[in-house]
Amino acid sequence: MNLIFDIGNVLVHYKPQKFLETLFTEQSLRDAMFETVFQGPEWLALDEGTITLPEAYERYCRRAPEHQAAIRRTIDGINTMFSPIDETVKLLPLLKKAGHKLYYLSNCHHEISRYLLQAYPFFGGFDGGVFSCDVRQLKPDHDIYHTLLKTYRLAPEDCVFFDDVNENVQAANEIGIRGVLFTGAACVREYVK
Repeated sequence: MNLIFDIGNVLVHYKPQKFLETLFTEQSLRDAMFETVFQGPEWLALDEGTITLPEAYERYCRRAPEHQAAIRRTIDGINTMFSPIDETVKLLPLLKKAGHKLYYLSNCHHEISRYLLQAYPFFGGFDGGVFSCDVRQLKPDHDIYHTLLKTYRLAPEDCVFFDDVNENVQAANEIGIRGVLFTGAACVREYVK
């Protein structure tokens, strides 16, 4: 079986609001940064690979010039937001031992994706994967799922996809991949056989 993993909140923690709490004491500033940086159109464009991080920074600052220093601090510290979800990561070598192939499929920025691959050795156990920024496609569009299948010559019926976003799971189901809504490592553990 080919097991396909989303990354954020499946393999690594992705909690922007908690991250902002580590940077700013003022709630109003945390709210402004969450809305400006993480909820703005630039974040999606970064995921899609259609703008660079410096371009996003310029756009953020044009939209919220009064928060330029806070925006810089947020972007500069963004990699500290991530940490492995140990319960899931511990299962990866067991899944490999059970004979499964492992892939990732993630909406992710260029800089963040490179950081994750370099920072976390467990990615070395994967057989491949697709980051949205590299193919300019985003989940839940069917195209990105087809890109993964075509790149690694996988049959959808031989794949299981774990994601914490229901919309992404449903898109996988629509093209014949078994989509599983990730609610914790227990839903992956059944494949350790």
